[in-house]
Amino acid sequence: MMPGPSILPNQAPPILVQNLTKRFGKFTAVEDVSFSVQPGEVFGWLGPNGAGKTTTIRMLLGLLKPTSGNTFVLGFNSATQTKEVHAHVGYMSQQFTLYNDLTARQNIRFYGGVHGLSSRELQQRIPEILRMAGLEGRENVLTGGLSGGWKQRLALGCAIVHHPRVVFLDEPTAGVDPISRRQFWELIYQMAKEGVTILVTTHYMDEAELCQRGGFMSGGRLAALDSVSQLKLTRMRGQVLEINISDPEKAMLILKAAQQKNQLPLDEVALYGAQIHAVVPDAQKYMQAIQRLLTDGNVQVNSIAWIAPTLEDVFICSVKTIGVEH
Repeated sequence: MMPGPSILPNQAPPILVQNLTKRFGKFTAVEDVSFSVQPGEVFGWLGPNGAGKTTTIRMLLGLLKPTSGNTFVLGFNSATQTKEVHAHVGYMSQQFTLYNDLTARQNIRFYGGVHGLSSRELQQRIPEILRMAGLEGRENVLTGGLSGGWKQRLALGCAIVHHPRVVFLDEPTAGVDPISRRQFWELIYQMAKEGVTILVTTHYMDEAELCQRGGFMSGGRLAALDSVSQLKLTRMRGQVLEINISDPEKAMLILKAAQQKNQLPLDEVALYGAQIHAVVPDAQKYMQAIQRLLTDGNVQVNSIAWIAPTLEDVFICSVKTIGVEH
């Protein structure tokens, strides 16, 4: 299918994806995906590794041509107006695209030059980026000597040095400590308040909770798309019991066996740290039966409670649904 024409910027949302498909030979990486992102929105593009998240971003940036369907960024067709797209977007890839043998200041200057900023613009922009990244006083330190958290914020600063209206962040916090992740998300929300539209990919469900809306990708297909609160309300097929037990591994074996034998209507059983989440049609009805099953199996149940589903619960449920439909 040939790419469609460009859409006038005032007629389209900042990000628009229409029936997007990408095949590599017989392998389909992205299959018939459609969604849009509104101005100033923090949109999570969620799913495990290999789900098709990065491939989608690369097509939005015009780095890959779609097999069929269209992608538009700020009204520009990504496939045919790639230069116009690149002039108005920022992109932070999974690996920090920084030069370790340059200082923080030199990296910002380099990327500013790549984006066509004048010397006068750079003179103003470099201190702004250093301040935003918390790198004042470290501007002359070689980037290779910075910690992962500092590099992360510097990479974001380099990606937005030209004041882009749309920013794509592809697994930006992978391998970064929790405090640095939180600080990074504070920067994301500051940009959103200033009207920047942000699409961020992540497989951390606690980060996904911070997005205003999200799309779940699984096996190249869009499994669910909505606000976080609505996903929790509409995508769960049952209710979640959180079970705190003395021996999680033994408890999992007992519950999985009961699931396979249809002794109990367990839609899903999964480990969450030292606890277990079990999805059942009616939490009140099956709470005592589950407790009795585990006690009879010599597993001490410290507590069992009906809880609101986490986004991870919703994701597992959505992925199972799309697997059945496929």
